[in-house]
Amino acid sequence: MANALIIASKVQATIDLLAKRDKPRYKKVIKCLGFLEIDPAYPSLATHRYESLNKVFGQSIWESYVEAGTPSAWRIWWFYGPEDGTITVVDLGRHPE
Repeated sequence: MANALIIASKVQATIDLLAKRDKPRYKKVIKCLGFLEIDPAYPSLATHRYESLNKVFGQSIWESYVEAGTPSAWRIWWFYGPEDGTITVVDLGRHPE
């Protein structure tokens, strides 16, 4: 069963900007979100907990790969909830070095 995605407004703004200025990365983000919606454990997402953001959001934050093997590769950060069967995407961007 697919999850419903909730996209934070700042993430949506980034997606909208990518759609206008960086079509290749935009397509990667949309593909990643599609996999995330279907199965957060999808192998190419390489999903894992991202402990350093847990305190910021007050819960377990997960990181999924938009890109791999690329300098400053992009990631999606998200958590389960607030409702069963939902995933809230809280950030999107370059992996911090």
